[in-house]
Amino acid sequence: MKRVVIIGMGFGGIRAARVLAGKGLDVVLVDRNNYHLFQPLLYQVGTAGLEQESIAYPVRAMAREWRGTRFHLAEVAGVDFPAREVVTGNGRIPYDYLIIGAGSVTNYFGLESVERHAFDLKELVDGERLRNHILTAFERAVVEPDPAKRRALMTFVIVGGGPTGVEFAGALMELVRYVLAKDYPELSVQAARVVLVEAFDRLLAAMPQELQVYTLEKLRAMGVEVLFNARVVDAEPERVILHDGAIIPAHTLFWSAGVKAAPLAATLGVTPKPGGRIPVEPDLTLAGHPEVYVIGDMAHLEQDGAALPMVAPVAMQMGTYAGEAIVAREKGETPKPFRYRDRGSMATIGRSAAVACAFGMKFRGFSAWLVWLLLHLYYLIGFRNRIVVMLNWIWYYWFHERQVRLITERVEE
Repeated sequence: MKRVVIIGMGFGGIRAARVLAGKGLDVVLVDRNNYHLFQPLLYQVGTAGLEQESIAYPVRAMAREWRGTRFHLAEVAGVDFPAREVVTGNGRIPYDYLIIGAGSVTNYFGLESVERHAFDLKELVDGERLRNHILTAFERAVVEPDPAKRRALMTFVIVGGGPTGVEFAGALMELVRYVLAKDYPELSVQAARVVLVEAFDRLLAAMPQELQVYTLEKLRAMGVEVLFNARVVDAEPERVILHDGAIIPAHTLFWSAGVKAAPLAATLGVTPKPGGRIPVEPDLTLAGHPEVYVIGDMAHLEQDGAALPMVAPVAMQMGTYAGEAIVAREKGETPKPFRYRDRGSMATIGRSAAVACAFGMKFRGFSAWLVWLLLHLYYLIGFRNRIVVMLNWIWYYWFHERQVRLITERVEE
């Protein structure tokens, strides 16, 4: 029986495993975490909207439903291509086919001080850590006698005007204005600032202009300060420095300005493309290694003159393709080249407000928000998770209340 090893249980790895299950192959799933994380909703953990457990699902619970699959909890250190073995901290795993989908990490573009002081959202623990920090900042503000320091504690700088930055800014502003304002009556919460910093002259650059304008108008109406053509170049615990020397007194810096391939990519001995991504053949295989597939954020593949974006839909389609390609090759068939089918993009701004572009149509407002909700519920793994998330959203919609306002770790600052 031939063995397929899948590195990474993200969106791509999960899809590949589903396709390969029950196909007469020995499928080994490898990840350093024992769960699949639904990363698009991680910002809602950071803004006290969802419990962290509701957006994660155990890999072993999935694997027991997939015939012929088993899971290894391990950190992958590299791949020995000549020996056809995956090198992990727990030993080596031989393979006949290998699918590499280790995902991406935050790209700070060499800004060491920013990397030290900024928060990001890539791992499940990041959401809980960010929530602890935000709530602790308000607790500290309550007892802070200096008005300037108190205002800095309630100032939040968000870098990056893409979907993550926009969604986090909207969710954070709603948390402050509708929830924390009631929790902290002794504070003038209206003085809290949420500042969204974007290096270019628009938000959601991949969307049509009218949706960009709607997003900007909606965020500003909510109270979010949007700074265009601005770059963060330095950071300290109590302030953020922009490229023009301007200083924003703030205790919280959130970075969503870019990602790069996971560190595993640098160990593969391949000359990387921008963002550390690995160039792949039209069938997603690694040049010189037709048994190795690279998928998701790690893969660099150009289509229609541009590299495919590092987003979940690309990873899902690549994962499905890689699984089907292996099955086809075992039948003696030659798979067709991979082609990504762009079904559109969307972003939520706040309660009853979102933007979406799909199949040549543009949506905004309540209809786009409803579509966003339904699609995210559909792609969540686990019936319980869907119910829990849906109930949290319903509760917040009707009562403007977020139940997960818990400081689960006290950090000395």
